[in-house]
Amino acid sequence: MCRLASLGTIVLSAVALTGCGGSHAASGEPTVVASFYPLAWLAERIAAPGTRVVDLTPAGAEPHDLELTPGDLEEIQSADLVLYLGRGFQPAVEKAAEGRSGPSLDLLAGQRLRPGSEEGVTADPHVWLDPIRLARIAGTVGTALHRKRAASKLAMQLRALDREFRAGLAHCGRREMVTSHAAFGYLADRYGLEQVSLSGLSPEAEPSPKDLEKLIDEVRRTRARVVFTETLVSPRLADTIAREAGASTAVLDPIEGLTKDEIAAGDDYVSRMRWDLATLRKALGCS
Repeated sequence: MCRLASLGTIVLSAVALTGCGGSHAASGEPTVVASFYPLAWLAERIAAPGTRVVDLTPAGAEPHDLELTPGDLEEIQSADLVLYLGRGFQPAVEKAAEGRSGPSLDLLAGQRLRPGSEEGVTADPHVWLDPIRLARIAGTVGTALHRKRAASKLAMQLRALDREFRAGLAHCGRREMVTSHAAFGYLADRYGLEQVSLSGLSPEAEPSPKDLEKLIDEVRRTRARVVFTETLVSPRLADTIAREAGASTAVLDPIEGLTKDEIAAGDDYVSRMRWDLATLRKALGCS
């Protein structure tokens, strides 16, 4: 079984690539597999030119529910590096990455994380919605790929995005953000907001009728004028609670994956984060 000596040898060494075989390694085309969009976005901007980046989660799909195809498993086994988030976020990817012979990076490893609230999810995985945390992750990926300069350049862009959020959310009439599921905790922590979620870390969680009444009362308590729904997930629960609590709804993007239309329009992580910032500023009455 071929095992590369270290992450520092994974992508730029033609000898290592050829020696370890694999469908793309044999052709000399280095491949990085990312479990979903934010990690693919990082890899595409950090990896050396000519590197093939594979996003396992299809456009418009919900990454929590990802089931791997035989082709996905082959991509994971033959990749020169696999990037994923562990702690139960995408169990199938986590299992496949840990079972392969080549190097894999769990980009939640070593981080201080918010607790998980769903069975099997031991920590809140949504770290990419905090630009500073994502900048640190970029540094980890850059080290693995021997592309520290590219990673530093990307980290600078992410720190500039952080400054936009700090300025944009500094003076707001309200600090509570009522969200359809608990995806925005790291963003809230970074910018002094309070996340009030209608469900746990799983966007598909359904409350009981008794819990639904409690959620409606909670929204009334916060005097929130807006309940945030999100892309890729049904707005039915949020719409019901907003209607009963006398609030309106708006869409926040957890940026777990872009739709085909967004990709065609040239959107990316930064543009979607700025879209979220504009949405928050309007909903929270920021000046």
